[in-house]
Amino acid sequence: MRLALAEARRGVRTGEGGPFGAVIVSDGSLIARGHNRVVASHDPTAHAEIVALRRAARRLGRFHLPDCVLFTTCEPCPMCLAAMHWARIKAYWYGCTRRDAARIGFADKDIYDFLAGRPGRSVPRGRPLLRDEGLAVFAEWSGRRDRVPY
Repeated sequence: MRLALAEARRGVRTGEGGPFGAVIVSDGSLIARGHNRVVASHDPTAHAEIVALRRAARRLGRFHLPDCVLFTTCEPCPMCLAAMHWARIKAYWYGCTRRDAARIGFADKDIYDFLAGRPGRSVPRGRPLLRDEGLAVFAEWSGRRDRVPY
């Protein structure tokens, strides 16, 4: 966790993004580290956990990381938690809570409300469109013998 905190400080001091850091470890070895780079990269998905996950996957040459543990300086937002799920991260530890982050202006409350079935103010509303055409692409992928399931 101290390495994640050092990453968070690095990001704060360079002005690259918010005060968040993350590291990924496997069998006691550091695999990847990252800090928030939203501002520097103009990428709203460049959260510390996402940066670390991308680096770990690239370093290990695979997108599933079931042997890895993630340490992050703050409770992951829903996007980061979903990415950790897709990567099959074994476990994670966090420092500050989402309420701590909200007190300094990082509020994910609308997203959590939306996921709980309560409409959030800032969460965009989705509407279905061209489902049949989408299902045709799904069928094409499902029929491929060389598809890589994930």
